[in-house]
Amino acid sequence: MRRGVVSVAVCVCVGAGGVQLLAQANRFLALTPGFPLWAYGYKTPPAAPEDWSGRCPGTRPRDCDRPGGMPADTTGEKLTIPGSGRSFTVAEITAPYSPADWFPEDHPPMPPIVARGKPESGFRACAICHYPNGQGLMQNGPVAGLPVDQFLRQLADFASGRRKSADVNKANAFEMAAMARNLTPGEARAAAEYYASMPFKPWIRVIESATVPKFTATVNGLFLQAEGNETEPIGRRLVEMPEDTYQSNMLRNPRSGLLAYVPPGSLKAGETLVKTGGEGRTQACGACHGVDLRGTATAPPLAGRHPGYMARQMYDMQQGARNGDGAKLMRAAVEKLTEDDLIAITGYIASLQP
Repeated sequence: MRRGVVSVAVCVCVGAGGVQLLAQANRFLALTPGFPLWAYGYKTPPAAPEDWSGRCPGTRPRDCDRPGGMPADTTGEKLTIPGSGRSFTVAEITAPYSPADWFPEDHPPMPPIVARGKPESGFRACAICHYPNGQGLMQNGPVAGLPVDQFLRQLADFASGRRKSADVNKANAFEMAAMARNLTPGEARAAAEYYASMPFKPWIRVIESATVPKFTATVNGLFLQAEGNETEPIGRRLVEMPEDTYQSNMLRNPRSGLLAYVPPGSLKAGETLVKTGGEGRTQACGACHGVDLRGTATAPPLAGRHPGYMARQMYDMQQGARNGDGAKLMRAAVEKLTEDDLIAITGYIASLQP
C-alpha cells in the first residue's frame, strides 16, 4: 500500500468485523505518515471515512455527491448581497442545476453546462462548486484563467483515470471524474473556453501567525471559523477558510475570498524553495511555471491560487494518484517534499499577485 492511499481492503469487513473496520478507518489517516490533513479539509481524521473511488465508476456524477455538503434552507427567506440587485433563498443559492448568479455582470454569458449542468444524468452545474467566476472555495479547484488546452488535458486525465485523489474519502474528486466521463467534446470545450476567458483575481489573503481562529470542518472539506474570538495554536498546518463565513458558506458570495494562516517563517522558507529549489529538495518553480508563476504555454498558472488545492495536487503526485503527462513531469519536483515544505511552498505561492 502506498503511503497516503487508503487501502480498499478495509472496506470488505461485515458483521462483527465491522467494528474492526471502523477502528481501522478511525485511525487510518492519523497513522499515515505525512498525510496533510489540512489540505484535504480535515481538522482530525474523519470518524468514518468512505471509499468513493469505486462508488461512481460510470458517468452519473450525482451518484458521487456526498450528502449534507450544502447549508439547508430552513426559512425560505429571500437573502441579498451588497452590490447585487438580486435576491435568492438558500435553496436557490445551492440549487444543483441552476445555482444563484449574484453578479452576472462579472462574467460572460455562461454556457449551459456551466450554468445548469445536465439534470437528466445528475451532472451538477459547474458553477455550483467553482462559482460562475471560477474562483471557487478551498475544497474545489480554482479554474478561472486556466488555458483551454490545460483545462481539456485535466478533464481527459480525470476521464481516463490518470488523475485521482490520494484520499479516497474525497467524494468530489470522484464526482469530478464522473463528470469528465459524462461531458461531450463540445461541452468540455465550452466550459474550458468560458473559464479561460476570465483571469483569476486576487482571492487569498495569507497571514503568518502562531495561532488561528477556532474553526470546524464541514462534511465537504470546508473549514469554517467558529463563533466568537477564541483561537488555537496553528501547529504544523496551513489553515484556509473564508474571510466571511456567512458570505461564503450561506450566500456563496463570489466576491468574498479566503484567508490562509501559515506558521511564522513559512513565507520566507517557501520563497527559498520556490525560487532556488532548496539545495535539491525540489526544483525552482519558475523554470516551468514562469518567473512570476503566472503560467506558460506548457504549465498552469499558480500565483495567488488556493494553497490547499495546490498542496493536494503535489501530494497526489507524490503518491502516484496523478499520472497524467504533466504530473509525470512534476514528480521529480515533489518526491522529496515534506509536509512542512508543502505548507511553506503553497503559502508563499498563494501570497503572490495572480
